[in-house]
Amino acid sequence: MTSSPEDFTEDHLLNGRVALRQPRQGFRAGLDAVLLAAFIPAKPGETVLEAGPGSGAAFLCLAARVPGLAIRAVEREATMAALARDNAARAGLMAQIEQGDVADLALARRLGPVAHGFANPPYWPGGTPPPGAIRRAATHEAGPGLADWVGFLAAAIAPRGSLSLILPAARFDAAVAAMREAGFGAMELLPLWPRAGIAAKRVLLRARKGARGPAKILPGLILHEADGRFTEAAEAILRDAAPINPN
Repeated sequence: MTSSPEDFTEDHLLNGRVALRQPRQGFRAGLDAVLLAAFIPAKPGETVLEAGPGSGAAFLCLAARVPGLAIRAVEREATMAALARDNAARAGLMAQIEQGDVADLALARRLGPVAHGFANPPYWPGGTPPPGAIRRAATHEAGPGLADWVGFLAAAIAPRGSLSLILPAARFDAAVAAMREAGFGAMELLPLWPRAGIAAKRVLLRARKGARGPAKILPGLILHEADGRFTEAAEAILRDAAPINPN
């Protein structure tokens, strides 16, 4: 089945710094991708790897903040991999985007070593998945689980390199266990609160390969004011590409 231009939308992130072509229906990138990109402690000229980039929103936002990155990515869905390549090319990025699966550790090792790995992995192991194959693949584990996503990135990340994830708060314990099993330490957890006084629904999690430092809970981020507007701190990230707790 072929796609027509009407199947896609042209969207913008970071106050227009990032142009993103993505499917009109199914899984669409937004807030999570921008927040994840802001949490990755990359420096200019380093090599990074994203597992499951979809149409490329997270690596595009990261590249808008950090110049000169060598970007590598692995996406299972052929349509999304093609979109990610197109979006990267239109942004003028040096990007190598492979169609592949996170169960393929040989592919991970071939793409490494990288200084930083990151993902917004499928997070729910069960339950009733949403309609649409691409959206189901983005939110519900079908085959490789959370430990496989961590293991894939771990196989490519260089010693002392970072691994960053964004997840529902209910899954952070499983992610911590998987990261420790893969040899990561110096764990850092950052809660993302929808509003002041409301429990976090999402968290950012970061660790270093081979590190032995203590685990930390970082100062969290309140996303919205009581009236629904983004907070000043959230606006700095979502519009001005400010980093979140760089290290």
